Amino acid sequence: MDIGSATTAGAEVQQRPTLTVTLANFAAEDPSGWEHLIERAELLDRVGVDRLVVSDHVAFGEDLEAYGRPELGGTAGGRQPTGPDGYWLEPLTTLAVVAGRTQRIRLGTNILIAALRRPVVLAKTAATLDVLSGGRLDLGVGVGWQREEYQAAGLDFARRGRLLDETLDLCRTLWSERRADFAGEHARFEGIHQMPKPCQAGGVPIWVSGRVNERVVERVGRFGAGWIPWGDDAADPVAGATRMRTALVASGFDPTGLQIVGRLGVADPSAKGVREAMEAVPAQVEAGITDLRLRMRLPVDPDEAGDVLSTVIDELSCRTR
Repeated sequence: MDIGSATTAGAEVQQRPTLTVTLANFAAEDPSGWEHLIERAELLDRVGVDRLVVSDHVAFGEDLEAYGRPELGGTAGGRQPTGPDGYWLEPLTTLAVVAGRTQRIRLGTNILIAALRRPVVLAKTAATLDVLSGGRLDLGVGVGWQREEYQAAGLDFARRGRLLDETLDLCRTLWSERRADFAGEHARFEGIHQMPKPCQAGGVPIWVSGRVNERVVERVGRFGAGWIPWGDDAADPVAGATRMRTALVASGFDPTGLQIVGRLGVADPSAKGVREAMEAVPAQVEAGITDLRLRMRLPVDPDEAGDVLSTVIDELSCRTR
């Protein structure tokens, strides 16, 4: 985002927030195959969901209680969906397979612990996936919460924010410059060429995750096409969106065009239940939220799941038309 004066959320044109569904690329126990994941991705693509996102863990230590500690990057009261021996598929590899089995749905990470990857390799991997998917990749990134994961990668957990910032800076440099120079704390080079570039103008869109604090606001302002709230800001997305926009302006950034993730919780999959869940949507749209992450337990049966998703999409279009 360029520095400038802010516009209010209500002044921005908002037709309909995009609908995003999380694709579970993990399991507490061995699922004896992952074709169910691919089939669910094909269903999301077919019924008209705008985006699917997958999660990231490279490795686990044994202190999973740390996920519930906000000071480490976790969320109060949070619990990991698996134990340390849960089965987690690497997200970019998963999205590469999904890209080959889908046609139009956008593909995202929520979130990629980007600093665990060597930046030059991440830049190449993301650009390749964007090219092969026809420009459908969104890169949601965050610092994570697990000290042991950084230790296993030979990285300093205490410097994870700086590592992420340099990773994003280097990726954007390689995505945008034919002959790239870079001078960072952990990487320095001159005259480096990396082709092909991503399909999308400006490179792969980066969605920054985190709470509203000084470092996250700076990261969103510098790199973010979108913001994925975390912690209290995710629990109350309307208040969180207002805080983020205000903080961006105070830091000299223009929040115009920033995409912001909200939530659509559907406890009852019936048509009546979906309509009731939509009552929370107008306030989020008014606050400038542009993407709704669906939180509901979808039926296992694909036909039933497709019917529920179609109802959600139709109701969302009606409410925000």
